[in-house]
Amino acid sequence: MNQIRILITDDNDEIRAALRTYLNSQEDMTVVDEAANGLDALRILNEKQVDVLLLDIIMPQLDGYGVMEQLQTLPAENRPRVIALTALSREDFIHRAMRLGADYYMVKPADMAAIAARVRDAARQNDIVSTDPLPFPTAARSIDDRLSNIFLSLGIPAHIKGYQFLREAVKLVLDNPDSINRITKELYPAIARRFGTSASKVERAIRHAIEVGWSRGRVESLNRAFGCRVATPEDKPTNGEFIALIADKLALEEQQRNAQ
Repeated sequence: MNQIRILITDDNDEIRAALRTYLNSQEDMTVVDEAANGLDALRILNEKQVDVLLLDIIMPQLDGYGVMEQLQTLPAENRPRVIALTALSREDFIHRAMRLGADYYMVKPADMAAIAARVRDAARQNDIVSTDPLPFPTAARSIDDRLSNIFLSLGIPAHIKGYQFLREAVKLVLDNPDSINRITKELYPAIARRFGTSASKVERAIRHAIEVGWSRGRVESLNRAFGCRVATPEDKPTNGEFIALIADKLALEEQQRNAQ
């Protein structure tokens, strides 16, 4: 079995030790080294082969953002996959990390099993090269991960209610495509039951989430993902159009993956 080679970068000794112990206990993983600051991390990356970099953001000498900026200068085949693991949960911090190439963003304290799962997910992406600074997710990731990255790239913040409602809506339409034609009578009520709210609040929250994304000028991220102009800053889609657009994209990716 080829082991996933991991570099842990965090200025907290206890966190590094806990991560090292847990990840080394996984049969498919090995921690090749650890660093307490960004400069040491870059030095290690120049000396050792690393598949996945677990990276704190706030560190002495060079922070995680600085590390990710330096990684952009490396040939794509030499760049490790990056999982930002930090206590910073503000939306602007998350967006900056994703723009700089982070594959995942996890907020401390994170469950060790979840971290290991993300390490495996990231390692599976090593042969995929993206030149888009706001990468649209690939088919190899789970539906939840792909949806999270879509909404993040569109500037829809994770803390608003519409974010969770949109995720649920797309997943429901993927399971039952015809439900998009009964969005008011079927889709909204189903989401409302799932979250203990009303259908009208679901509709308003989804609308607000879409408007937030459009107001931040991230429409081109969606157009790049589809390879054509499917939306413009001046022409916001309806809730149903937006949900159907994302669901169709994910369904097509799934069909293409299954056909390979």
